[in-house]
Amino acid sequence: MNNKKSIPQRILAYIKGNPIVVILTLVCLVVGFTVDKFFSWGNFNNLASNTAVRFLIALGVSGCLITKGTDLSAGRQVGLAACIAGVLLQRGDYSGRMFPNMPEMNMIVVLIIVLALGAFVGIVNGVIVSKLNVPPFIATLGTQTIVYGIALVFTDAQPIGGFKKTYTQFVNGKILSMGEFPGIPYLLIIAVIFGLFFWFMYNKTTHGKYMYAIGGNEVAAEVSGVNTVASKILIYMTAGIMYALAGYLLAGKAGGATSALGTGYELEAIAGCTIGGVSTTGGIGTVGGILVGVLVFELLKIVLQFLGVNPYYNYIVQGLVIVVAVALDIRKYVKKK
Repeated sequence: MNNKKSIPQRILAYIKGNPIVVILTLVCLVVGFTVDKFFSWGNFNNLASNTAVRFLIALGVSGCLITKGTDLSAGRQVGLAACIAGVLLQRGDYSGRMFPNMPEMNMIVVLIIVLALGAFVGIVNGVIVSKLNVPPFIATLGTQTIVYGIALVFTDAQPIGGFKKTYTQFVNGKILSMGEFPGIPYLLIIAVIFGLFFWFMYNKTTHGKYMYAIGGNEVAAEVSGVNTVASKILIYMTAGIMYALAGYLLAGKAGGATSALGTGYELEAIAGCTIGGVSTTGGIGTVGGILVGVLVFELLKIVLQFLGVNPYYNYIVQGLVIVVAVALDIRKYVKKK
């Protein structure tokens, strides 16, 4: 008996399983064909750069969500990483240097320092969640506040600027720029590389299998011999590294940083993951789905911008999308039971 679904059946199943993606995509298409310059290379470049950084953050938080956890400290970790990278990569001749006597540092060395710090914060989160059995919501809410406080103390709540040109030029660099085509941003290439890495990690490694097993049934995973404590610590550590990388890139992209950078990014990442099919009930989620979710979410923000909607309404829309996406996900879970 052939159980293979026809193409129309697959399309219908996708529409039923991902109504938010379909609706938001249709809205974007309608706006795209009715508003001038929506489908332009400049808009594509802006979308690619913004989506790339958000995608990195979403990849980090996805492992936490798949294991029935979350990470509310993501945005503040991004901000702290951006501030540290910014301070260490200020020009030697910049009059507003935070540490005037500090020698200029190599951007690769600074990247390693920032990633190491992100890994440390991630390990702390993982230990609190897995060893102390503190609910992820509470654990990461606590570290969110701590990390934000550290960023405020480190920067004295002052904006940071005067970055080295090599840093900003690399982050904002492009390849294959010719004629009207603005080129492919380095940020997009970095996002693709990490997307492929996470796809391999989630689908082809023991760690990925353990992650999905923990999300599906943690008790059964433990009985099967999975070291859930070590796996969770590794998941949160990986998340911290991704937030740090995103912060490093964001500071260079913006040409400045403040302790407030990254505020709310954890909600955008969670929304992108949820829209892309990462289940809040655990055990379900794909890298491809995360990319689609983040892309659709960023497209929605651009649509609102092109329609001239007040930027403050973005928060209302984001909140509604998160609530609806989670509600639909829970309904699917209840139906399966």
